[in-house]
Amino acid sequence: MLNNIIKISKEAGSIIREGFGKNNVVEFKTDEGNLVTEIDKKAEKTIIDFVIKNYPTDSILAEEGGNKYGTSENLWVIDPLDGTTNYTHGLPIFSVSIGVIRKKEIIAGVVYDVMNDIAYLAEKGSGAFANEKRIEVSSNSKLGRSLLATGFAYNIKENPEHTFEKFAAITKSVRSVRRLGSAALDICHVAKGIYDGFWEVNLNPWDVCAGMIISKEAGGSITDFTGNETDIYSKQILVTNGKITESLKNLLNPDFPLENLPSGQTICK
Repeated sequence: MLNNIIKISKEAGSIIREGFGKNNVVEFKTDEGNLVTEIDKKAEKTIIDFVIKNYPTDSILAEEGGNKYGTSENLWVIDPLDGTTNYTHGLPIFSVSIGVIRKKEIIAGVVYDVMNDIAYLAEKGSGAFANEKRIEVSSNSKLGRSLLATGFAYNIKENPEHTFEKFAAITKSVRSVRRLGSAALDICHVAKGIYDGFWEVNLNPWDVCAGMIISKEAGGSITDFTGNETDIYSKQILVTNGKITESLKNLLNPDFPLENLPSGQTICK
């Protein structure tokens, strides 16, 4: 199955790469921050057609609505183009993300970095890889030396869960924070040891499913902001190398009055 996921991820990636930089039709799904292009839909159809042909009894949950209920225990969770805003603006940071769940447990996942031709992949119990090379999370245990990544939800103007205050507090406490626009890739970059951690709110199952098993198989920690176990439907995700989780939890704790944090004060341990 993993080889098939890699194959169809790269096929969808070819469609995306071919359309990059061209005048694609863009639609607004809910507001001006949530976009979909004809390429999203074409890539998704390619993946879904492949699943239906090769795994006809499996269920499908896909971002652009190509959902199907099957009779088997497998659920394919598909994001045909994670980073659509980047794509439409000509920023070459986006991915194809496909994960497979069996009995509520993620068993395989692939995140294909389209423009760098890197397939991040994992199968339960078999480790994580970037193409042929095994990857693992960083060994850094110092929050102040950490490079982190985050993203902002589409309803960012509503400042969900004090996003801006937490972003400010964390930024003051670490080496730096990046916000590149593809959650699936961000999670894989934690798995590869590029980032020491990643956090975000209000993500969808297709944004995180494949990345979660890749990060876990690379030795990463995946929880909500309070340290509890999380799944693809959770609205909080904190992915780390496992060594800075506690320090980040202190900054992301919903009971901490971040809005009262004095200017310039750091609260890292």
